[in-house]
This record gives sequence, C-alpha cells and structure tokens, in this order.
Amino acid sequence: MAAVSTATAAAPHAHQHVTVNRPNPVSVGTIVWLASELMFFAGLFAMYFTVRSVMPEEEWAAQADTVSLVFPAINTTILVLSSVTCQLGVFAAERFQPVRTGSLMNLRQWGMNEWMTLTYIMGAVFVAGQIFEYAELVEHGLTLSSSAYGSVFYLATGFHGLHVIGGLIAFLFLLGRSFHAKRFTHHEVTTGLVVSYYWHFVDVVWIFLFAVIYVLK
Repeated sequence: MAAVSTATAAAPHAHQHVTVNRPNPVSVGTIVWLASELMFFAGLFAMYFTVRSVMPEEEWAAQADTVSLVFPAINTTILVLSSVTCQLGVFAAERFQPVRTGSLMNLRQWGMNEWMTLTYIMGAVFVAGQIFEYAELVEHGLTLSSSAYGSVFYLATGFHGLHVIGGLIAFLFLLGRSFHAKRFTHHEVTTGLVVSYYWHFVDVVWIFLFAVIYVLK
C-alpha cells in the first residue's frame, strides 16, 4: 500500500510543465543586427588609423587643428544625455505608462511618450549641431576632398550622423505607434526597448569617435 501511495503521489508531478522564458526574438534580432553595425564602424576606425599612420605628422596636425573641441563637446553632452532620457522612457514603458499622469513640469510622472519626444528633440539638436560644424569647417577649407584627413573625418562622422537620423526616424515610428494604439501592450514595450538598444549603441559609438577624432587628434 505504501508503494502504491508513493506512486500515486508522484504521478501528478510527472505531468507538470516547466515554463521556459525564451528571449524576445525581436530583441535578439536587433542585437545581432547591431553587432554587424559594430563591424561597420570598426572598419571606419581602421580606415581612420590607417590614414593617420601613413599621413605626414605635420600635415595631419595642420588639418586636425581646424577642428574645434568646445562645440563638439557640448554637442556630445547633449547626445549622451539623450541616452538618459531614452532609458527613462524605457522605464516608463516597462511599467505600462505611455503618457504622463500629472503636470508637464512634474518629470517623475512623465510617460514613455514624453521622454521619447524629449530624446528625439535632443537627437535632432545633435544633428543640427553637426551640420553647423560642417558648415564652419568648410568655410575654413576642410572639405571631403581637401585632404585625406578631411575624407576620413567626414566619412566617420557623416556615417554616424546618418545612423542618428535613422534613430530619429525610429523614434517617430515608436511615438506614432504609441499614440495610435488603443491599448498599450507588450508590443509597444518591445518597440521601445529595441529603439533604445539602437540609440544607446549610436551614443556609445559616438563617444569613441569623439575621443579619437576630437580629443586624441
């Protein structure tokens, strides 16, 4: 009888299902794609250092001196802070809060839409600042075809600028989807997450570009 009771007690456990938390395929696909983008920027860095190694030191220094540090540093600060506002938007999305619940001046009650809109504005300011910097450098004679330094400078920073513009388009898609959604669900949260992955990636890449091009020039 004891053996029968033991078998009976153990039987229900044999049919229990184990729940497995599988990674979100959209998030995984985004990370894999960003890894390929990392290889692309690694190629740009390799091109930059190769040109620097073969270009005469005096010529390189003369070209690099035309690039200011102060304004790009301010622009970089804006982009880095936009990563903070983006992550605050992700936190709001994860608690399923699409819009603010209080006054516009009360940042603690902001939702995902407010934080992501602010991030979009800061990203747009960064792009506008980069265009302004290009205009200033062209006036001082540094163009894409003026020298090897000019070529690698504009290619590296220009491709990054295109990636920032791509991120701004992604924010518009995210905000449009959130505003038109009848219910804020896991789909909107996932969209916010993958857009934040991309934006953080763009910010980190720029930090390295800024350090190499502007600080270590």
